[in-house]
Amino acid sequence: MGQKTHPAGFRLGIIRDWEATWFAPKSEVYKQWVLEDLAIRKSILGRYPDAGISHVKIERSSNDLVITLHTSRPGIVIGRGGQRIDELRHELEALTGKRSRVNVQEIRQAELDAFLVARSVADQLQRRIAFRRAMRQAVTRAMQSGAKGIKIVCSGRLGGAEIARTEKVMVGRVPLHTLRADIDYGLAEAATMMGRVGVKVWLYKGDIFPKHREEAEELGTIEVTLAATEAVGEGGSDNAATA
Repeated sequence: MGQKTHPAGFRLGIIRDWEATWFAPKSEVYKQWVLEDLAIRKSILGRYPDAGISHVKIERSSNDLVITLHTSRPGIVIGRGGQRIDELRHELEALTGKRSRVNVQEIRQAELDAFLVARSVADQLQRRIAFRRAMRQAVTRAMQSGAKGIKIVCSGRLGGAEIARTEKVMVGRVPLHTLRADIDYGLAEAATMMGRVGVKVWLYKGDIFPKHREEAEELGTIEVTLAATEAVGEGGSDNAATA
């Protein structure tokens, strides 16, 4: 069987950051906070199933909890006058026992988010739209939105067949082994009458160079500037002494 490496986990610390940002002083606290994170994500996704929430970022301090929701439909999350987001904040405070702050960040191009693309294809499969048509339309929209490459894989009893199979559509480049490649990965499931159908999406947006290279370039520029400044200062002092 083929063994696949998760594209996000493969690039952690290089071009990607963690979804949860906190440090636990003890192992017991670590276990408790991990379970809390899972409960928080389950509660949010269960509360907003149709809000197009791609991922949830969690940050912890000593007493505060900051949760950032990345969604393509912020109006559904916020509600009229911010009512729904206040209810969510109170629910999270009751769940964790900490003061919580909820931020909502809009995803402007849902076609360039792998999870939202996979969810869109899965929803079409649940509405009995032909899987090939759904996959081709998703690929076309992603490439028109500026993606460098996309791969979609559907597995299950496609088209109501008695034997499960796998179908793949790929356009452009998807360099999975290149660490600087910004590849987004998403997984969704379609609950059809014939059983579950899994939809996986790999979306290549371009290259991101590691931060240490940019910092090295900035440091090099600063050193050159300081050297030039010192040279000017030395020249000015010599001229003053000569005068």
